[in-house]
Amino acid sequence: MALTPSNMIPLGTLAPGFALPDTVSGNNLSLLDLRGEKATVVMFICNHCPYVNHINPELVKLANDYLPKRIKFIAISSNNVLSQPEDSPEKMKEVALKEKYPFPYLYDESQQVAKLYDAACTPDFYIFNEEMKLVYRGQLDDSRPSNKVQRTGKDIRAALDSIASEKEVSPYQRPSIGCNIKWK
Repeated sequence: MALTPSNMIPLGTLAPGFALPDTVSGNNLSLLDLRGEKATVVMFICNHCPYVNHINPELVKLANDYLPKRIKFIAISSNNVLSQPEDSPEKMKEVALKEKYPFPYLYDESQQVAKLYDAACTPDFYIFNEEMKLVYRGQLDDSRPSNKVQRTGKDIRAALDSIASEKEVSPYQRPSIGCNIKWK
């Protein structure tokens, strides 16, 4: 595991479209199918990363708090399952059901979607407004598996609260940090 920060792509970037298999339902789902009315949160996560495992409870809480505000969440795993078999679609489904993910958990076997988003690590977060323009990219909060900072999701919550109240999202954003995506 190489500790890796997010690539901070330019704010205003349009969300790249995609269609990927949902590991729980087995259906192919597209960004157009899944986008929220107010905002869409795209998260690159995986099963094995200790950074993702650390924040899983907050991801579930966050999504449950904001889904009623017409904000949708999409999780994608792009890891190479040959080197990371615990990130296979079958294992992804197990984790999604165990954690009670209130969002789809999509499998990016070709890794093309991760490349389109310039995703670098797990977790990596992108928030798009109703026009599907990037308004936030960066960390969930300051909590890490190795520190004693409580998980709150404060950075993403601040961005989502701004969107929900039709205010501008602060451009001062800190990169996420976690395990590097396991490329083929």
